[in-house]
Amino acid sequence: MADARRPVPDPESAPYWRAAALHRLVLQRCAACAAYRFPPSPSCPDCRSTATDWVEASGRGRIYSWIVVEHPVPAEVFADAVPYVVALVELDEGVRLATNIVDCAADAIRAELPVEVVFRDLAEGLALPLFRPRRS
Repeated sequence: MADARRPVPDPESAPYWRAAALHRLVLQRCAACAAYRFPPSPSCPDCRSTATDWVEASGRGRIYSWIVVEHPVPAEVFADAVPYVVALVELDEGVRLATNIVDCAADAIRAELPVEVVFRDLAEGLALPLFRPRRS
């Protein structure tokens, strides 16, 4: 059985996870029209080009939406983590990604809260990009 806490890279997302392991946040950008996209995909949803670049993201954004998880699902895997915050963060580059908010009390989170990326190492060669309230 796969570990519910570990992402499983596919051909499109593998560069994203390789960069995350190095504590770098990267995004796909269309080489034809320069549109950013997330999650990674084989073609641009704007112009349908398959030409792709991977570029360093700013690592800065704002909370778009969030929930506080108080009942772990699946319980046997996440019981030690509750409560935790799952958020949709809109990066300065315009894409949104689902993530966890850390280093912040759940009742302090609000829409438009400025956040920055931090990385949590899970294993050798595997790190998760998470977000915390922006410090600068």
